Amino acid sequence: MSVENKNGEYNPDLITLTDDEGKEYNFEVLDAIETDTARYLALLPQYDDPQAMLDDSGELVIVKVQEEDGEEYFCEIEDDDEYETVADAFVDRLEDFFEIDEK
Repeated sequence: MSVENKNGEYNPDLITLTDDEGKEYNFEVLDAIETDTARYLALLPQYDDPQAMLDDSGELVIVKVQEEDGEEYFCEIEDDDEYETVADAFVDRLEDFFEIDEK
């Protein structure tokens, strides 16, 4: 989802999500999958503090994109089967894209 500008510089697609308590979190959008019924994003947390980045688990955050009155909302996937299916699809796509070999 990131783009390379004409100078060959990397420009990630960044979004900010706010939780129920008003705390903001920054993410890089790594990939998107669209199905007949929904759209999903694979997000990687971004940190200002290098130590926080090292302490992070490195797991993707996967959200479902829903639209209401022309506004997009990012929601947690509550159905376990739906989550597993989407997560597996993202892992397969990202392993291919980043040429990750499982050993």
